[in-house]
Amino acid sequence: MAKVSVIGAGSWGCALAHLLENNAQEVTVWSCIEDEIKMLKEFHEQKDKLPGVKLSDKTAFTGDLESAIKDKDVLILAVPSPFTRSTSKSMASFVKEGQIIVNVAKGIEEATLMTLSQVIEEEIPQAEVCVLSGPSHAEEVGKLLPTTIVVGTKKKETAVYLQNIFMSDVFRVYISSDMIGIELGAALKNVVALAAGIADGLGYGDNTKAALITRGMAEITRLGIVMGGRIETFYGLSGIGDLIVTCASMHSRNRRAGILIGKGASYEEAMKEVNQVVEGVYAAKAGLKLAQKHNVTMPIIEQVNRVLFEGVSPREAVGELMVREKKVENLDIRTLYQNSANVAW
Repeated sequence: MAKVSVIGAGSWGCALAHLLENNAQEVTVWSCIEDEIKMLKEFHEQKDKLPGVKLSDKTAFTGDLESAIKDKDVLILAVPSPFTRSTSKSMASFVKEGQIIVNVAKGIEEATLMTLSQVIEEEIPQAEVCVLSGPSHAEEVGKLLPTTIVVGTKKKETAVYLQNIFMSDVFRVYISSDMIGIELGAALKNVVALAAGIADGLGYGDNTKAALITRGMAEITRLGIVMGGRIETFYGLSGIGDLIVTCASMHSRNRRAGILIGKGASYEEAMKEVNQVVEGVYAAKAGLKLAQKHNVTMPIIEQVNRVLFEGVSPREAVGELMVREKKVENLDIRTLYQNSANVAW
């Protein structure tokens, strides 16, 4: 049995807490929101964000960060990506040397263009930081429906340790050392999911959705390779797997927000209606800045930014994508590796 604290009591944090308690781990859930902790203590249920998923009577709930961290084997950082740095900063003085932190949020810090694991490492250098990602809506994990995911670590022994903690007959866990690839796929698929939702809101069909998924994955992959990720990661669970589920499911807050934007809402109005953090809005600017920094062509990411922040109509943005100059679909993969910084498909 491992002692695990989930730092963040949103839908994903509570879904993972439920999974882990069913795996016979000792689980604590922390939140900085007093009313949230009060609700969890009274009902053992995140009624606002994950209704219907009952947490065990054995699960502990606390608003005290020090007690949530002290003597725990694993800390799962499950706060929304915009709060990763501030939460890490608050955690830093309580984390012991070598304590394992598993980041499960998906995003890129806009101001620094750092992945979230890099943000955590900067704020908590004594920790061993890992990532967990893949096609895994909280609503389904909370119901213990079959799900497959990947854990990224720098040390193989840590990967195997985490695999054993998380894995069950309903939650299959693979391991990888490609943390940068996992995190880029996880963050940027949310931007493509916004585009997919916008297309749905415009009334476009399955052909359009398939095109966005396929070409969106091409964009993410070529940026990821330039930044040191491995191509197989982008065509794995945290890449194409997560992209498919986020673009296709109504569980996806990014797709739901995109639908509203396609119907004429601003991104602020869409986020208010969805009533949860829409990670793709935060990742869009960072993704475009990374593309510019690394001289990588990412037209879908570019057009999403234009719609979100420049007042371009969604229909005009789709038109821009369709009438771009003619391209070859795929370069030889060896060329992509050797000359990736100059690739323009």
